[in-house]
Amino acid sequence: MRRPTGRLEEAQMDANSAEHLQALTAAGHRPIRAASWLSTASGLVWIPQAFVIASVVGGLAADPVALPGWPPLALFALLAALRVVLSSLASHFAYEGAVAVKRSIRSRLIERFASWSPLDPARPSSGAAASLGADHVEALEPYLSRYEPARARLMVIPIAILVVSAVYSWLAALILLVAGPLIPVFMAIIGMRAKEASDRQLAAMLGINVYLADRLGGLQDLRILRAEARAGEQLETHAFDLKRATMAVLRIAFLSSAVLELFAALGVAFVAVYIGFHLLGYFAIGTWGAPLGLREGLFILILAPDFFAPLRDFAATYHDKAAALAAADALAPVLEGEREELPGTIPAAASVARGGVVLERVSYAYGKDGRAAIDDMSLTVAPGESVALTGPSGIGKTTVLGLVGGLAAPSSGSVSHGSPTPRIAWIGQSPHFLSTTLRNNLTLGRAGMDDAALEQAIAEAGAADVLARLPAGLSTVLGESAQGLSGGEAQRMALARAILADADIILADEPTAHLDSDTASRVTESLLTLARGKTLVVATHDPALARRMDRIVPILAREGALA
Repeated sequence: MRRPTGRLEEAQMDANSAEHLQALTAAGHRPIRAASWLSTASGLVWIPQAFVIASVVGGLAADPVALPGWPPLALFALLAALRVVLSSLASHFAYEGAVAVKRSIRSRLIERFASWSPLDPARPSSGAAASLGADHVEALEPYLSRYEPARARLMVIPIAILVVSAVYSWLAALILLVAGPLIPVFMAIIGMRAKEASDRQLAAMLGINVYLADRLGGLQDLRILRAEARAGEQLETHAFDLKRATMAVLRIAFLSSAVLELFAALGVAFVAVYIGFHLLGYFAIGTWGAPLGLREGLFILILAPDFFAPLRDFAATYHDKAAALAAADALAPVLEGEREELPGTIPAAASVARGGVVLERVSYAYGKDGRAAIDDMSLTVAPGESVALTGPSGIGKTTVLGLVGGLAAPSSGSVSHGSPTPRIAWIGQSPHFLSTTLRNNLTLGRAGMDDAALEQAIAEAGAADVLARLPAGLSTVLGESAQGLSGGEAQRMALARAILADADIILADEPTAHLDSDTASRVTESLLTLARGKTLVVATHDPALARRMDRIVPILAREGALA
């Protein structure tokens, strides 16, 4: 009784995959539909072209001296030009449809990732996000530009050729009718394995992308720990898995190609044998009365390969559909699944002055059934006050900062500010920089900031000496991990960026972690200078930094009210 249940579940999964794929490709339905019918029309034009060829050859066979006139040649050239135009338009619309779908999906992915809370453990890693936006989205293009037009041709062209052939010879049409369906039957059997192989290939591709992104981000740590060899071995393992998955897809593709070519060749051969023996007079059956002439027989023989061509094209592009279904299964949970979103607005409490923060009985859990990182916590921070959040690692200090900064919405309780749109600056433990100039990293696209204002902010952050030694000053290009800057220098540049933000509330997550005492002292002084007249909340293990705050708030497990 298990096998039928498994088949039902597999059928349901296939139906779900098809629904996901249809929903993802909705943006390109019109141009893809136009491309499909234009491609079909281009294929149908070959039927009158074949008739012209057969008529000319039949006329030459009947009277070798009489050369064909210009009308047949002109008609053939006109049909050939029409076919080229239709084919070009089909390619154009297929490309436009595929581009529209990819643009739509990538825009939706960007919106989803931008609104996804960084504190949500279900949030994909940067490597997974890159793979979804690149490899998985690109896997949809062959399906749209090749599979859909091939499917349209399959529904029309073989039937048209079958009808035309049956007008002259019912037996030739019967041979085509018997041989044709064998290709889809065997391709369906092979296709059952195609999606599984595509799933494994995309999963292996996703795995190696995630691994590479993670190891590249921690390249400096690998060098310090001298773990380059081990990382290389693990990368080799991921590469081997990807190679094995890719070769499995290629094996199925070659097998399917061999099957479709075999049955197509056999079908054309049977038609050719019948027509040949019929023209020689060995077979008098198969027609509606009068025997086939050279023109009629040649016409059917020319059309026979094109009867199988849509079947072969459809079978060959079935792997494109399998890859697209696998990509849709990976994209759908990200685009349509549940996730923790950033709160749209931060409530403003009437009793809280601008720059103040109030947490009222706030709880926060990672995931629906995850552990409570913060449980029934209350905290009030007055405008202009500096507060140090202390406690053991993993107790929830960073989570509190994230809730105050609007990076996540509390599971229960409320977080209020003196303004519904407070200006908040975040200074992380490892400041992130864009791969662009220091000037762009400081302004982050904000207009109206000249170099003098930037240099003043850098000086206030205690980093004037850092700017002086940079080879191109503000035009120095920084990498994402601030290549060329030490940890303390990067922190001070992050402080300068916060100064330029002119924020009411400053949130700092372990700003002095991993710094020597002298550098930590300089960062602390710069942070206090930045926070003068502003609200400052710091999560820290540094007792020296904590003592410089107006108040120390220890966070303990299952903490109750803090005021």
